[in-house]
Amino acid sequence: MARWLKISLKVLASLFVLIIIVWLGAAYYINHNNKAILNTILNQLNANVNGKIEVGGMETTLLKGFPGVSVSLKKVQLRDSLWAQHKHDLLNAADIDVSLNIFSLIAGNIKINKIGINNAGVYIYTDTTGYTNTSMFKPRATGTPKSKADQTAFEIKHVDFNNVKLIIDNQKRFKLFNFQIEEVNGKIDYPDSGWNGKLKLKTMVNSFAFNTRKGSFIKDKTLAGTLIAHYNSEKKVVTIDPEKLIIGGDEFIIGAKIDLAKNESAFAIDIRADQILYKNIALLLSPNISSKLLKFAIDKPIDIIGHIIDDGSKTGKDPLINVRMNVKDNIVTIPSGQLTNCNFTGTFTNKDTVAHPIGDENSAIKFYGLTADYYNAPIKVDTFLVSNLARPIATGFITSQFPLEKLNSSIGGETFNFKNGTADVRLYCKADIDNFTFTKPTLTGFVDIKNADITYIPRNLTLVNSSLTLNFNQKDLNITGSRFQLGKSVLNMSCSIQNFLNFYYTNPEKILVKLNMNSPQLNLGEFMSFLGQRKTVKRKPASKNAVKEVSDQLSAVLEAAKVQIQLNVNKAIYKRFVANNLSANVSLLNDGIYFNKINVSHAGGNLNLTGNVKQLGAINKFTINSVISKVNVKEFFYAFDNFGQTSITNQNLKGYLSAKVNASGSMTDKGEIVKRAMYGQVIFNLSNAALVNFEPLQKVQKLAFANRDFSNITIDKLDGTFTLNGDRVLISPMQVNTSVLNFNMQGIYGLGAGTDIAMDIPLRNPKKDEGITDKEEKKIARMKGIVLHLKAMDDGKGGMKVRWNKDHE
Repeated sequence: MARWLKISLKVLASLFVLIIIVWLGAAYYINHNNKAILNTILNQLNANVNGKIEVGGMETTLLKGFPGVSVSLKKVQLRDSLWAQHKHDLLNAADIDVSLNIFSLIAGNIKINKIGINNAGVYIYTDTTGYTNTSMFKPRATGTPKSKADQTAFEIKHVDFNNVKLIIDNQKRFKLFNFQIEEVNGKIDYPDSGWNGKLKLKTMVNSFAFNTRKGSFIKDKTLAGTLIAHYNSEKKVVTIDPEKLIIGGDEFIIGAKIDLAKNESAFAIDIRADQILYKNIALLLSPNISSKLLKFAIDKPIDIIGHIIDDGSKTGKDPLINVRMNVKDNIVTIPSGQLTNCNFTGTFTNKDTVAHPIGDENSAIKFYGLTADYYNAPIKVDTFLVSNLARPIATGFITSQFPLEKLNSSIGGETFNFKNGTADVRLYCKADIDNFTFTKPTLTGFVDIKNADITYIPRNLTLVNSSLTLNFNQKDLNITGSRFQLGKSVLNMSCSIQNFLNFYYTNPEKILVKLNMNSPQLNLGEFMSFLGQRKTVKRKPASKNAVKEVSDQLSAVLEAAKVQIQLNVNKAIYKRFVANNLSANVSLLNDGIYFNKINVSHAGGNLNLTGNVKQLGAINKFTINSVISKVNVKEFFYAFDNFGQTSITNQNLKGYLSAKVNASGSMTDKGEIVKRAMYGQVIFNLSNAALVNFEPLQKVQKLAFANRDFSNITIDKLDGTFTLNGDRVLISPMQVNTSVLNFNMQGIYGLGAGTDIAMDIPLRNPKKDEGITDKEEKKIARMKGIVLHLKAMDDGKGGMKVRWNKDHE
């Protein structure tokens, strides 16, 4: 064995020495035949190209290519035949290292084992007509088939690129790929089917634009990893196996297929990333896509799968893009707020309808199985679609069930405050998206609120144990099954609002709300907050909150919208006023409350009323036009707090009143009538009436009628007209026929100062004329005898004094 081992070692040593001798001989040969070999290489290369390959010089580099022989080509240029027109070198390298096969060199032909390109630029150019400078490598139409040597001349076994700028510029299809290659090295094998390569690369991507009009993918990102590629020469297809690549610091699994058939580029790229940040993905895409995606944010890493497919057509259209992502237990920020505990499967495609072309108009974002908490309210969406990204439209069916109190943290107690109650939401939504804000929404479905306590803070209105169902029919809103309780008042309501969603965001003042309301008993005092101006809420500085914006918008709509109310109440109470069978048609407008028509039974009679209350702040102006029919005057004055005066009160009156009232005045935001601020006219009729303990007439009794009872003066009938003028009442000439005396009166009654009432009082006792039936005779008899001409005036001490009226008519 030792003998055979010695023989083997001697043989190996001899072979090694032989290889060294051959290698040194080849190197010597190349070194001394530099120009001849370079010419041989150039002639061989130029014979196979439609253009020109130039090399400034060649040097032998012994160690780089061992066991082959290496040469370094200096100042290498590859130019196609039309270079003078487009000025783009296919290759311009400062240094190219070429390792030559020794045995092919001995045999007289050149085979390249390895090529290294250093400090170079590669520019693959296609002009607008489709001509490309790579056409220099098309075989010449000589009719002579290539020899085996020609076929293997470019079978490079190893490649090594260092500091190489690679640009693929396709002017016809608006594509631009620009790479600053720091390093590429690998090995290539050549089976009969084509070639197989394994390349390690590290490069900066300056541009990866499938459509330069839309911008670049993975712009200014580093790309590093290993590519395993295969080329099928029969099908002219390059296949890149799915392998790990690092892009911008994130790990991707990327595979691809490139179809070079018919000299056109067509490719498909498959991308997968596990647990990658959404923002990092968005920043890899072209600006026309990333600008939209960056309107959203996803906090935690997600899984994503993508496909990019280019069919190689000559139209310059975008590639087909399909993306799928899985989001679990995440926080998603959208322009209108945050979705917490969010789960969904999302997809994106720029070809949603197969029959339509690729583009924004045919792009769609879809969410499947979405569940999340939106401002603490749990929502569920089976499928949510955003289609036509040129003019985005969102559609989806949203469901949610939650306690209303969950909304307090989002609305923040600034407009609404919720206590108790539940909400059940079932809505199909469709809306335009303008700058990622929903506009022109249409809704179909319902929102059901039950057993809720809701405070509307700007007016300090609290509804308790209240329920309602909002039914949306596209743009219209109908409210049914509604029960509102405000204090002791209970209202049942139905509501119809046409074109509600058309005007909600843009023209709330055009919204017309038609309410039908009925109640067994209504305490009007509990609604006095509507008389005052809406309170301005001081908003705390905060980040954008969509629910608060919706709340604020709803509050603005409630204030701006026109509301027509048809109200029917069995019993209505306001302080002393008690009415039965109230029927009211009321409009709530931006500047106040308008009483279009009110009919009510009160004090044994009826009241018909029209008018308005203009909301001005602490003091509000009101106008009323009323017809009063046979009401009990005592109850009537009591109910209205004697109309803000103290001279003739419900304690002084009996009988039945009919009247026409046209008046205006002032009212506080608490519903109190401002005293001495009434203006207008009252035309009245009293029947079966009595004046009880009326001070002015009792003063007359002391002066001249001590034997008559002025404490209870009965009046069968009295017609008169009062003109209200602030703190004074103008009494038009009036004949008063009573049980104790008859008199005529006119003048001014001052609610403070300014009383000046002239009275003509015949001393004749009316009882003497009770037997007279003829009206004219009774009228003449009425003024027979002594007539006192008196004047009631202020006494300067807050009371009145009576004196003779020397200037009587």
